[in-house]
Amino acid sequence: MDSLNSFGTDAFCIGGVVTAASEQTGQAAALLLKHWRSETMLDFLPDDLAPRTRADGYRIGAEIAAQSGDRVIGWKIAATSEAGQHHINVDGPIAGRILSRRLLPANGTVTLGKNQMRVAEGEFAFSFAKALPKRAEPYSTEEVMEAVAGLHLSIEVPDSRYSDFTKVGAPHLIADSACASWLMLGDAVDYAWRGIDLSAHRVTAMKNGKEVASGTGKAVLGDPRDALAWLVNEVANHCGGILAGDRVTTGTCITPVVIAPGDLVTVDYGVLGSMSVKIL
Repeated sequence: MDSLNSFGTDAFCIGGVVTAASEQTGQAAALLLKHWRSETMLDFLPDDLAPRTRADGYRIGAEIAAQSGDRVIGWKIAATSEAGQHHINVDGPIAGRILSRRLLPANGTVTLGKNQMRVAEGEFAFSFAKALPKRAEPYSTEEVMEAVAGLHLSIEVPDSRYSDFTKVGAPHLIADSACASWLMLGDAVDYAWRGIDLSAHRVTAMKNGKEVASGTGKAVLGDPRDALAWLVNEVANHCGGILAGDRVTTGTCITPVVIAPGDLVTVDYGVLGSMSVKIL
């Protein structure tokens, strides 16, 4: 079979769950899932299994979730800044699924293991009160925010199943859930956050008691709310839409903090609160 047509339209996802999959989609997902579980890496997916488009990548990601037996509890965005896009050689943001077994409570621990990226990122996240399904016209930022239930603080510790994730391209990275690994998510912020300009809100990271990075929400597509709207429309276009209860993290507001076992990283979100992670 011609690999350019191997993914076809027989594989699609609704709410992050694949409903049918071509043989090539299933094989690609099984290979990536094997590397997820063994914490090993590959250079690229084999040519006959390689995703050619973003849609191919999202189909593989949906099948990974299905084969894992885990629940998709939300989505993440990667490459929300020009610097991040240049670093991994993509022409825009990419989205990935968050699986429930990869979701951690606030102020806990992360075991690095064989993690090759070895960074922690401070991100604004949101939870949804209602679904935003696929539709003909894009959702506006205002419509998206009306569907939001709450704002959450988060720390992401990403990783990749590719030996050089800067060379594989967007479809491969999307298939691998946009460098997802561990996400620490706090409870909904108990503060009148809707009155805050999140684009100008400062986020500061401390490592072992020393400030090592700072930034604002402007780092993520100009505003975390606009980044959230981008994610909603991307998922609506390719994966059926956001579901009520989904959590979405919108990309790092700070330069990723390099981490090693023994480090304690604290991300301070000012009046919104703070969150720490101990690296093992």
